[in-house]
Amino acid sequence: MSPETLQKFFTLEQLMELFETYRSFGPLFAILLPLVEAFFPFLPLVVFIVANANSFGLWLGFFLSWIGACLGAIIVFIIMRKLGKLKFFQRLREKNAIKKLLTWIERRGFSPLFLILCFPFTPSSAINVVAGLSRINIWQFILAVLSGKLVMIFMVSFIGQDIRALLTQPIRSIIAGIVIFLLWFVGKKVEKHLNVAMTVKKSDH
Repeated sequence: MSPETLQKFFTLEQLMELFETYRSFGPLFAILLPLVEAFFPFLPLVVFIVANANSFGLWLGFFLSWIGACLGAIIVFIIMRKLGKLKFFQRLREKNAIKKLLTWIERRGFSPLFLILCFPFTPSSAINVVAGLSRINIWQFILAVLSGKLVMIFMVSFIGQDIRALLTQPIRSIIAGIVIFLLWFVGKKVEKHLNVAMTVKKSDH
């Protein structure tokens, strides 16, 4: 498909119609998509958040995305905690690298989970799985998810709430692009810092 064809297909009017169609499915659908993304991390969570913000407004769209994403993360955590009792996962947890990672999460608790979940381009789905296999307190995890995803989803909702303005006002688009890049950059720095901290922790043992 050529760029010209794509440009014709993704017109402002068609995008607005798409958001209206999306809205017609109702708030349950808006909650369900971010929830499902927790199980299938290849799905575009950022797109779902932007669609919710444009279809339902900033505050309601943000709230629906936040509820869905948090529920999904908590459900994955609970499932992995249950599956962790199976022999396969018990053997997996005994592997040296996994064991050290789990120990690091258990000792650090809330802080690294919160930081990772604050940024939209960090591997939060993997964190949900590993946290579920760890012995971290479930309430610590829930608090980190609720607060970290609140920050991340509000930032994405705020940036993407007005597609019309982003498409018709070049300056706003440039600013949004810079902010998204900064979120990605800082997220990767945080991830790298946490990885370094984990490596240092490993060397202490």
